[in-house]
Amino acid sequence: MTDREPPRRRVPGPARPDHPAGRRRPGPGARPARGPGRPRPAAPPALRLGSPRPRLRLIGFALTLVMMVFVVRLLQVQAVDASAYAAKAQQNRYVVHTLAAQRGEITDRTGVALATSVDAYDITADPTLFTREQLKIDDAPEQAAALLAPILGTDQAELTSKLRPKDGKLRYVRLATRQTPQVWKQIKDLRTALAAKAETDRSTVNVLGGVLAEPSSKRVYPGGDLAAGILGWVNAEGKGGGGVEQQLEEQLAGEDGKIRYAQSGGLQVPTVGSTETPAVPGSDIELTIDRDIQWAAQNAIAEQVEESDADRGYVIVQDTRTGEILAMANSPGFDPNDLTTADAAAMGNAALQDAFEPGSTAKVMSMAAVLEENVATPQTHVVVPNRLHRGDRLFQDDIDHPTWYLTLNGVLAKSSNIGTILATGQLGRTQAEANRVLHTYLRKFGIGGYTGLDFPGETKGILAPPDQWSTSQQYTIPFGQGVSINAMQAASVYSTIANGGMRVEPTLVRGTKGPDGRFTPAQEPDRTRVVSQKTATTLARMLESVVDDEEGTGTKARIPGYRVAGKTGTANRVDPDTGKYRGYTSSFAGFAPADKPRVTVYCAIQNATKGSYFGGQICGPVFKQVMEFALKTLQVPPTGAGPARLPVTFKP
Repeated sequence: MTDREPPRRRVPGPARPDHPAGRRRPGPGARPARGPGRPRPAAPPALRLGSPRPRLRLIGFALTLVMMVFVVRLLQVQAVDASAYAAKAQQNRYVVHTLAAQRGEITDRTGVALATSVDAYDITADPTLFTREQLKIDDAPEQAAALLAPILGTDQAELTSKLRPKDGKLRYVRLATRQTPQVWKQIKDLRTALAAKAETDRSTVNVLGGVLAEPSSKRVYPGGDLAAGILGWVNAEGKGGGGVEQQLEEQLAGEDGKIRYAQSGGLQVPTVGSTETPAVPGSDIELTIDRDIQWAAQNAIAEQVEESDADRGYVIVQDTRTGEILAMANSPGFDPNDLTTADAAAMGNAALQDAFEPGSTAKVMSMAAVLEENVATPQTHVVVPNRLHRGDRLFQDDIDHPTWYLTLNGVLAKSSNIGTILATGQLGRTQAEANRVLHTYLRKFGIGGYTGLDFPGETKGILAPPDQWSTSQQYTIPFGQGVSINAMQAASVYSTIANGGMRVEPTLVRGTKGPDGRFTPAQEPDRTRVVSQKTATTLARMLESVVDDEEGTGTKARIPGYRVAGKTGTANRVDPDTGKYRGYTSSFAGFAPADKPRVTVYCAIQNATKGSYFGGQICGPVFKQVMEFALKTLQVPPTGAGPARLPVTFKP
């Protein structure tokens, strides 16, 4: 194929109008010819922009006004009202809570805890976190209360009212106090579950988000009702409500501290500093009580009260040498761990709070006066008729009998009212003088006055001045009617005889141990000489006849191997509800070993209605059971000596 020059394209020139070739024929793709009469469209007018300066001035002026408002407000907040706003911010941001002091323990004489405190929580809430503004629902308090009520054991309506207070600005309420860690964990778990569900389910609201807790403590009594009458209890405010808890509240409570911290949403802000005043723990109290002896005494009196279907009873065990109380038991009692089930009448210490006529156990004081005044001896003959007319009354013994020919020792052994009247009548040249002498001894023994324990609710009993004794009281007081005492006073009388005639004020507290661990012994008790050592020794031998001699009324109190001194009592009882005599007060008091005393035990039972009501029959066995246990616990050996065996009767 040879190269060729490409053909040249002819470009037609302008056609002449008069030439036929000037009119071109239309062909394929040719443009149509314009009509000669169509006008061309006119071009749009050009847009002309105005000047931007007025608008810029307007915007600048507006921004200036806004900035001026902010500046004025800033000056007001930071300069003019700075202190007021700062105070308000502090108030809303910072909260102050009390740090409860750890309450001191109460222990027995060996250090065993009778009352202690364990970790607990006060369940609280911020009511502002339950509002519609916070949770977008109207019934958040009701929903929260419904969830919390069964956990806290609280009324649902009460919780609702706390979560929706009248003061809409209130930010702190206490829903429940001293709850166990398990309760708080249950609430936290429920709150966490609601929060997790709310993240995936928009219809769920965490209504427990505003429920909080503060560390606290709860009082517990490991022994249950053991020594409850002594210990008392702690009330809902954390204060002692009775017993030693109330008596020594100041030492036990310690001093509360305070903590101040920033909060947000009801929770502490950890990055902001806090100030704290630490709490000072309370002191521990060590009692004179022996836990084991207390248990034995409480068990013995509870069994006898139930068996006798009695109103109540009490047992006191005392160290004769020191005056320390080793046990003080009451029946019925109560459990301070659960006051909801407690009988209000039993929530005290009846051994100190009940005043009653002692009956024949008081005769030991009459005999002490007779011996100390040297108007008779244990061998003095006393002729006891079946009836004795004195004043406006006819007196008799508890049983009808022919004329008894008794020694003074026999008068005590057989518990003769008539014999006691005859003996005490020798204390003065006139009955009025004899009354004054006897009254002096009764007061020295502690009758008609407080024991020195300073125990809440303690009664000092009733002992009228001798010039106010009625005609009958002149003759009934010597054998224990017409005068009222408490059980501790009665026990102290026998401890005085056992201690050689020296009265030692009863004590219940051995000492205190402060937060620093230092032990401070209690103050030494007061000591008062009541009768001579000789008189006390003679009385101890006379009291042996009550238990050891077959003529005595206290044979059920015998303890094999030990010499026991004791006295029975059966007195007409004044009903505290009616003020009239109804039923009997049955009692037994004594100490052992009689020739080397170490322990005193006093038992009384009020209004026994089943079986015997005589003191020797129902209190004698209680005395024996408790005394045996105490002697073994304290490892007191028998002395090995034989009983005194003083004569009870004489042949006319």
